[in-house]
Amino acid sequence: MMPKFSQCNNCGVIHKVVDISKSEIMMGKEAMGSLVTIDDIKAGMNPRLAAILEGNDVDLPSWEYAQFICNHQQWGSFIVLRTDEDSGLRQGKYLRILGENMFNVESFTREEIVK
Repeated sequence: MMPKFSQCNNCGVIHKVVDISKSEIMMGKEAMGSLVTIDDIKAGMNPRLAAILEGNDVDLPSWEYAQFICNHQQWGSFIVLRTDEDSGLRQGKYLRILGENMFNVESFTREEIVK
């Protein structure tokens, strides 16, 4: 896997991502001008898709995943837009990307079982 630099949404510091769930903190780096931003991704994206993502205020990894789905034509894949939890039930909505110009926003409800 090729390492990737990313700004952590938890601590705000730049991490060098070396594998799934593995990263190294880049000491003294709070910003890098070379990091891809939401605006960078949005500029090359279908405007309708961008409007759905923007309207739901999704994070950068969700934008990157939407870009990946479109670039690799992984039609049928979905991105969770929002979730809420109440009394052991998780309710939310997701965006299913069906094709280059076809998108569905769908809702879901599931029980959260904590053992």
